[in-house]
Amino acid sequence: MSIQITPMDTTALTKSDRNLVWLDCEMTGLDPQTDRIIEIAVIVTDCNLEIRVEGPVLVLHQSDALLDTMDKWNKSTHGKSGLIDKVKVSTVFEDQAQDEIVTFLRHYVPKNGSPMCGNSIGQDRRFLVRYMPRLEAFFHYRNLDVSTLKELAKRWSPDVYKGFKKKQRHTALADVHESIDELAYYRKHFLKLPQGFQNEENR
Repeated sequence: MSIQITPMDTTALTKSDRNLVWLDCEMTGLDPQTDRIIEIAVIVTDCNLEIRVEGPVLVLHQSDALLDTMDKWNKSTHGKSGLIDKVKVSTVFEDQAQDEIVTFLRHYVPKNGSPMCGNSIGQDRRFLVRYMPRLEAFFHYRNLDVSTLKELAKRWSPDVYKGFKKKQRHTALADVHESIDELAYYRKHFLKLPQGFQNEENR
């Protein structure tokens, strides 16, 4: 069972390059050349996924003209979640968002100490390179992509693959939590490592 900590409770998780930074972005589409980030959330965990510290959850303002270019799926998904309405009234832009998140992360990990963790995280990274380069540069160049285990389980252990059901909420914070839950699931059922497993380097 993981312990969830309120943001900025720096006594609950010691700063370490063993900690993991999890991130999710909601975007207007899939092309960083033309689409934009509309929501971003981060969580820091210890290396065993047992402590979670929620970071900023930020809705970014984008123009009505840009929102109008979203395809049917994005308009429907982000409309039902209420995100589109939040984007329209938000006063937060990319520069402010990345600085706020980096300030938070510095309490828990050194610069370049953590890979960027999440589901299909390479896609999020493409957007950060373009729109939040200071935040992207805070991470190690490596990614920890839960989708790798998902794709391997799909091919090598279909029963394990089918055992984790995503809730498809498509809000940034919920998706980050779900990515952590999914990795914990694969650790137990696919990698077959016990909860709280530590090798010598992690002790």
